[in-house]
Amino acid sequence: MLIDTYAWVEFFRGTERGKAARKTLKAEKCYISVVTVAELVEWCLKNDLGARIEEYAREIARSSVLLGLDEQIAMLAGKVNYDRKKTARGWGMMDSLILATAVSYNLNILTGDSHFRDLPNAKML
Repeated sequence: MLIDTYAWVEFFRGTERGKAARKTLKAEKCYISVVTVAELVEWCLKNDLGARIEEYAREIARSSVLLGLDEQIAMLAGKVNYDRKKTARGWGMMDSLILATAVSYNLNILTGDSHFRDLPNAKML
C-alpha cells in the first residue's frame, strides 16, 4: 500500500481517518513516495510544526519503505498528468508522481484526497 500525503497528515493529526491509516500501517507492508516527504515537510512548515519534522520523518521511516523516482516513473507521471488534467479539476504533477509511483510498483494508494476517488487502485479513508 502506498500511503499518500493526505493519509499521513490525518495520521499525524490523530483524526478518525488517521486512526484508519494507523491500522493499515500496522497490518500491511506500506510504502511512501519521496514526493510525499516533500509535501509533508511543506505541511509541517505551513502549520507551525517545523519542530516536529524530524519526529515525523522517523515515524515514516519506521512505518514505511521510501520509494524514489526514476525516469520510468517520471515519464509515466507526465502522461498521467496530461490525461488527468482533462477530467480531474485541481489535479497536479505531485498527484501524478504519486499515482505513477503506485502504478509502477503495482500498489494501491491509501488516501482521502478526492482527486483519486475515481481511480481503481485508490483506497479512500
